[in-house]
Amino acid sequence: MAAKEVQKKSAGGGKKPSKAKKAYQLYTIAGDKIQRKNKSCPKCGSGIFLAMHKERVHCGACKYTEFLGKK
Repeated sequence: MAAKEVQKKSAGGGKKPSKAKKAYQLYTIAGDKIQRKNKSCPKCGSGIFLAMHKERVHCGACKYTEFLGKK
């Protein structure tokens, strides 16, 4: 009988490291005004942005979710 092969687990656990958005990626400058790219959370207020996903927008702080219609 053949000996069992032992599989080694990677140190990272198989997950990719998350990449946080930089502050300059969340805003645009139009003339004299600064505009936000993402919507703000209606529950948390204007300081918390909703994360954009394929089919939804989601707040990481309060777990508020809006599902987008199919295009």
